[in-house]
Amino acid sequence: MKVLIPVKRVVDFNVKVRVKPDGSGVDTANVKMSMNPFDEIAVEEAVRLKEKGIASELVAISCGVAACQETLRTALALGADRAILIETNAELQPLAVAKLLKAIVDKETPQLVILGKQAIDDDSNQTGQMLAALLGWPQATFASKVDIAGGKATVKREVDGGLETVAMVLPAVITTDLRLNEPRYATLPNIMKAKKKPLDVVKPDALGVDVAPRLATLKVVEPPKRKGGGKVADVKELVAKLRSEAKVIS
Repeated sequence: MKVLIPVKRVVDFNVKVRVKPDGSGVDTANVKMSMNPFDEIAVEEAVRLKEKGIASELVAISCGVAACQETLRTALALGADRAILIETNAELQPLAVAKLLKAIVDKETPQLVILGKQAIDDDSNQTGQMLAALLGWPQATFASKVDIAGGKATVKREVDGGLETVAMVLPAVITTDLRLNEPRYATLPNIMKAKKKPLDVVKPDALGVDVAPRLATLKVVEPPKRKGGGKVADVKELVAKLRSEAKVIS
């Protein structure tokens, strides 16, 4: 079974994000970048499927600038067999990414696409769902447990009310949640081996996909700074402050 694993290059989760002075977006100059944490979980799950003998080939794919090759090399070091970069300097929105991934799926014909439920930079939570719709495949989002056997996938997914278990026939799309697994660290020998693994680069035009943005960002602003807390002497004073200052009760 071939598994396709889309991964995204994002600002590292430990970095404090800064907004550009003109409010046009987030400042990424000289900022540490890394693989989207939810995609790390997807890579780990795919590697575990291969270790169990369920998956035979793992293909990592990324869409974006040339520097995304670093993210793909990380995926290769974690256990992917080969990688594909769809290189473009254009602003990629979820629908464009889904169309690019569909073009690769049509060429590679995997039995499973597993990716993070969302990216921590835009939090769109759309790409997996859009890809499944474009392919006409079943999907299971927010997966916290995945079992594959007999050409079927049984997925325990997190919903507002608790957990929901769904079963679907492959091929399918699965998006990963935090509780699915704990990603491993890439070892030095595997990092060195990753440098020799194949990494192909294609352009959106070669796939026949128009990646022009459909949405325009009008302005990006930082959230207002929170005011410091305070102490109250008793419940009566607390109620008075909630009524007169916070105005959350009447």
